[in-house]
Amino acid sequence: MTAPILRRLSDLRALTTKWHDNGETIGVVPTMGALHQGHLSLAEAAKAGTERVIVTVFVNPKQFNNPDDLAKYPRTENEDAQKLAPYGVDAIYVPDPEEIYPQGFATTVSVAGLTDVMEGEFRPGHFDGVATVVAKLFLQTQADRAYFGEKDYQQLMIVRRMARDLDIPIEVVGCPTVREPSGLAMSSRNLLLSPEGLNIAANKHRIMQGVVQSLKAGAAFETVAARAESDLLAAGFTQVEYIQLRCADTLDPLTHATRPARLFAAAWADGVRLIDNIPV
Repeated sequence: MTAPILRRLSDLRALTTKWHDNGETIGVVPTMGALHQGHLSLAEAAKAGTERVIVTVFVNPKQFNNPDDLAKYPRTENEDAQKLAPYGVDAIYVPDPEEIYPQGFATTVSVAGLTDVMEGEFRPGHFDGVATVVAKLFLQTQADRAYFGEKDYQQLMIVRRMARDLDIPIEVVGCPTVREPSGLAMSSRNLLLSPEGLNIAANKHRIMQGVVQSLKAGAAFETVAARAESDLLAAGFTQVEYIQLRCADTLDPLTHATRPARLFAAAWADGVRLIDNIPV
């Protein structure tokens, strides 16, 4: 049985108020739709961790730098609802744009520091759009816990900091990246790849794993990063935007894997920008 689709904040609040009055905890899974197994694993985690689950679907225009990217982003509302049916989700919130950004909307949530590097450097303003819409979704759903994938690890860190800094009473839960059998991190953008592009993209995880093994053996990151960039280009990637080693807790840059870290990479294949990260 598919969950009800709600488009108005007033309808959502009527549900969440009733649930909280009954003493039930609420989990939220914010998405932009085009759901894949990664999203569904978040819904499953939310169902295990809370008594009521809301999945939000909103293609947020404020986090796209390129209008063409926004226009091409997959929109599959009916298919998404069918995919969620087996997971016992209690509501799917697909807000009309004016429910998120009403006429005259003039507020932006910006998290300094964490947003200046990696994705923030290559997609200026992106994380302001993320932080703004996620803050609104947290407040609109009145959720007790929010579930995000570690595939967007920098985003996860930013959302946690935003919720903490603004005293939003919500626990932000990070869940492991779900991957294709090839190792490719599941992403809605994978739908834009041709079969050849998928084969190229699958090399990324293998190359990143090789970097991690070298780092564990004591290699300097600068040395292995240069080799990894060459390997990615040789595998068919057309551009490597960054390969970086950063502290898992602060996102500070590291030269050696001397403490818990994450390896991050962003590269283009088949006209599609793909990001990934793995623990070190």
